[in-house]
Amino acid sequence: MRLLLFLCCAVFPSCATACGLALVLAVDVSGSVDQTEYRMQMDGLAAALLDGIVVDALIDQEAHVSLVQWSGSSRQAQTIPWTPITSFDDVRALADAIVSDPRKWRNYSTAIGEALDLSAESFTQVVWCKRHVIDVSGDGVSNEGQLPREMRQSMRLSGITVNALAIETDDTDLTAYFYENLIVGEGAFVITANGFADYPEKIRRKLQRETTKRLSRLDNSQ
Repeated sequence: MRLLLFLCCAVFPSCATACGLALVLAVDVSGSVDQTEYRMQMDGLAAALLDGIVVDALIDQEAHVSLVQWSGSSRQAQTIPWTPITSFDDVRALADAIVSDPRKWRNYSTAIGEALDLSAESFTQVVWCKRHVIDVSGDGVSNEGQLPREMRQSMRLSGITVNALAIETDDTDLTAYFYENLIVGEGAFVITANGFADYPEKIRRKLQRETTKRLSRLDNSQ
């Protein structure tokens, strides 16, 4: 990645100072998520992006944001490509795109490792951004494909931060699972939503925290 950054900046000198954040929003669309819950996620995510703190942080850093829908093995897709943010209108257009983004899958398993792999690969398109962050939200443990725990070292070596929002819907203790198996990087954290109805408020808090330039240490904010 450093070589790619060097080559990019050799061609585009301004890239050395532009884009302080590349953020992947990785949304769970596995079989455990019904259509109402999918709608809660997409509408809540769009509203969170329009929060004043989040808008200011994205514009200030000339952020690039994309959205990945993920489900079972071989069912992950970057449904909204990298979107540069330099104005409120850019954020509004991104939020509108998220609201209208059609669901890719409905009845498949949970392959978090493959979602991470696709998200990490997408950073090759925005190598000039200073921070690379994957925002994973989900309501279950990984049960198919590569285990997310096995990918933490490669994420760390690539300078990628993985944060998580655990949508608790049963007694699995998904928050603990995400702490132990998923998050990685300086300042990485987990936030807990107590069911999908709690998702809009918690994703707003999560975006406020991860879009700012300085991240605090591990937190399991309820």
